[in-house]
Amino acid sequence: MNIGRAAKETGLSVKTIRYYEDIGLVDADRADNGYRDFGDRQITRLRMLAQARHLGFGLEECRRLLDLNADPDRASRDVQALALRNLDAVRAKIRQLQALESELETLIRQCHGNDDPDCAILDGLSGTADTARGT
Repeated sequence: MNIGRAAKETGLSVKTIRYYEDIGLVDADRADNGYRDFGDRQITRLRMLAQARHLGFGLEECRRLLDLNADPDRASRDVQALALRNLDAVRAKIRQLQALESELETLIRQCHGNDDPDCAILDGLSGTADTARGT
C-alpha cells in the first residue's frame, strides 16, 4: 500500500512515516513507479511504533523494541526491563507536571482577578513576584 494509506492504517502522519524511514526504523519497499510500498511487515512495525510512542517510549527505545520483537530468541525480561525504565520516566514526568500544576494554582490564587493592573501571575512569570511584595 502507498504511504497515504499506510498513514491511515497506522494513525501516523505521512511526515512521521517518512521520518521513521529516514532514521531506519522502518523500510519501505519500492513499487515499479518508485513510490513507497508498505506491506504487512512494515504496517505491523509502524503500528508498533505508534503504540510505543503513545506510551512514551523514545526513538532509541522504539528501535530496541523493534529489534527485540524481530528476535525469536529474545528474553521477555529484556522487554520488561525496557518497559520498567519507561514507566520510571513516565512517573518522573507526572511528578514534574504535578509540581507545575501546584505552581500554577498558587499563581492563580495570588491573582486578584479584578480590574486592577497588578497581577501576581505576570509578576510570577517575570520573576518580580518577590520584589513586588517587598521581600
